[in-house]
Amino acid sequence: MKRIIKSGAFLFLSAILLFTLAACGAGGNDKSSGNAQGEQRTIKIGYLPITHAVPLYIEKEQEKYNDFNLELVKFGSWPELVDALNTGNIDGASMLVTLAMKAKEQGIDLKAVALGHRDGNVLVAAKDINSVADLKGKNFAIPHKFSTHNILLYQMLKQNGLKYSDVNPVEIPPAEMPAALAEGRIAGYVVAEPFGAASVAIDKGKVLFQDNEIWQNSIDCALVLRGEFIDKENKIAQELVDYYVKAGETAELKDAQTHEMSSHYMKVNKNVMDLSFQWIAYDDLKIHEKDYEELTKNLVEMGLQDNPPSYADFVDNSLFDKVNQP
Repeated sequence: MKRIIKSGAFLFLSAILLFTLAACGAGGNDKSSGNAQGEQRTIKIGYLPITHAVPLYIEKEQEKYNDFNLELVKFGSWPELVDALNTGNIDGASMLVTLAMKAKEQGIDLKAVALGHRDGNVLVAAKDINSVADLKGKNFAIPHKFSTHNILLYQMLKQNGLKYSDVNPVEIPPAEMPAALAEGRIAGYVVAEPFGAASVAIDKGKVLFQDNEIWQNSIDCALVLRGEFIDKENKIAQELVDYYVKAGETAELKDAQTHEMSSHYMKVNKNVMDLSFQWIAYDDLKIHEKDYEELTKNLVEMGLQDNPPSYADFVDNSLFDKVNQP
């Protein structure tokens, strides 16, 4: 698997697309400085500026915590975020669940406590690609080898009579994928939103498949916390998840308020964001065992992990299950 080098035309195309992701500060409105005495604990949660992390943005915007402050820490890539999480520089993250599983397999004490979203991973292709067979021998972009997106590519090929080796999977940073498709460097891609919608909204790409057409109830991004944080600061962890689940309910409205709060963490053309919101859901963020087992089955089948962590060892629903309880 190789990595396509970013071309100079990317900056020009970005201007044409009117599609730029950025964070307005490390975490939107600055609420992480603590109280007047500086005594409150600051919880640091990492993220990448994608629609799969919208519940986290809304939680930050609506926070009214009693015992701590929340600081959202923006990262430019998944490897950077994973390194910060593994070394304890952040307490948790909204991240690719498969990367967290890999870290868990390597001995890092992590727990997945809720999903980031449902659906919202679209397999996008160039306008001249009319079938999966047309992808044979061509470059197809994924954000990371250890990702649900890579599994979706594998399953799409398998279900349409092709082998994984029939295409050339290439790892490209998500923000570069729309430009790479428009320039003809790749024939298609699958990635977190709103990058799929970026190509479709300006008619530079088209949807080959929605993820739920390939794999029902696939798991992609999750809210992951360090195990020691849950154990030692359980009351704070519970309050964090309480607000997170409620923020997911707000996100599912996909109204003007959702757009406004999300815009503090990523800048996306409204047409792109509207299309992205059509594809994604935030109404059921609990990690169900059946869905997790399907994910681990695919990871083993593809040879990406020999011994994925078990559901009981990696998923902690104890915080989620106590949300809204008296």
